[in-house]
Amino acid sequence: MSHEHEKPASFYASPQEALQAPPEEFLYLACLHEGTGVEAPDFLAVVDAEHGRIVSTLGDADGNGSGGFAVLDAKTFEIKGRWEDGGEKPSLNYDFWYQPRKNVLISSEFGEPNAYEKGFDLDDVTAGRYGSRLHFWNLAERQLERTVELGETGLIPLEVRWLHDPDAEQGFVGAALSSTMWRFRRDNGGWDADQVIAVESVELEGWPFPVPGLITDLLVSMDDRFLYFSNWLHGDLRQYDVSDPANPKLTGQLWLGGVLGKPSDTDRELNGGPQMIQLSLDGRRLYVTNSLYSTWDNQFYPGLRSWLLRVNCGPDGGMEVDPDFFVDFDDRPGGPARAHEVRLQNGDCTTEIFQ
Repeated sequence: MSHEHEKPASFYASPQEALQAPPEEFLYLACLHEGTGVEAPDFLAVVDAEHGRIVSTLGDADGNGSGGFAVLDAKTFEIKGRWEDGGEKPSLNYDFWYQPRKNVLISSEFGEPNAYEKGFDLDDVTAGRYGSRLHFWNLAERQLERTVELGETGLIPLEVRWLHDPDAEQGFVGAALSSTMWRFRRDNGGWDADQVIAVESVELEGWPFPVPGLITDLLVSMDDRFLYFSNWLHGDLRQYDVSDPANPKLTGQLWLGGVLGKPSDTDRELNGGPQMIQLSLDGRRLYVTNSLYSTWDNQFYPGLRSWLLRVNCGPDGGMEVDPDFFVDFDDRPGGPARAHEVRLQNGDCTTEIFQ
């Protein structure tokens, strides 16, 4: 994940202004051929919806874990050096987000590249090759100040989301393997985290362990009212009212594939499960793709057909699949590709940071 840290981080002056933005006309998706058997360059898809940069480092040259951040020139992408200014450095890294007014950056942990690149192996979890910690950094001094251990119920904390209020001192992180949602918060001058949602694992014939939901993506609506997240293995997409962030209330759930065999909430046969999600600034349109990582795709969903669909979200909660919007990335002239992360034309709910 990367953020440009030298210029204003948002097109808009405040979350309230962003809520009034016009509907997006185009979407941008990173589409990969890795794992599909197609020998062609990856590409950026543009979808008609009407019809100095900081990069987190995941590992070293040998595929071992290596936390911290690299700074790239925002125009040439030339590597300028490391972001952190000495001091302690985590052994693992993944997502990060910052709150400029509070002078803090938070980062999460995935695992060692040598562990996850080949596919998932439970023995790698037992061996400590996947993460379970959150890290809080002094943004101005670029120094690690506090690490919070989430433990056995917080394995593989991936996506990090602050509330959009620029004065907020709390947000959410999803622990993928444990399938738990955590609220991180300021606590007596430091930082801490509490589990606020748990998705129960399900016993399934043929599986050597109970199937976790596998929370792979999450986001918060621009008005900080709703939290959305995807359970890639179970196959459900959830919406929670987080008006009280310490006590989320389930307000919507859709079944969009998955390994559990639940009836789908669409009139289409969906392969894979909901993975990356993106929400329009006004909170009314949620875009969903189904590709996670090529080796994991092939392991859990052999022959995965990649898709993009849209979910219409009610202003007071509730979700419905848009029957008129569906993009099949398997059936295309250049051969199948896999759609991953979505970005909206005029900004969205995971790219705006207010200063």
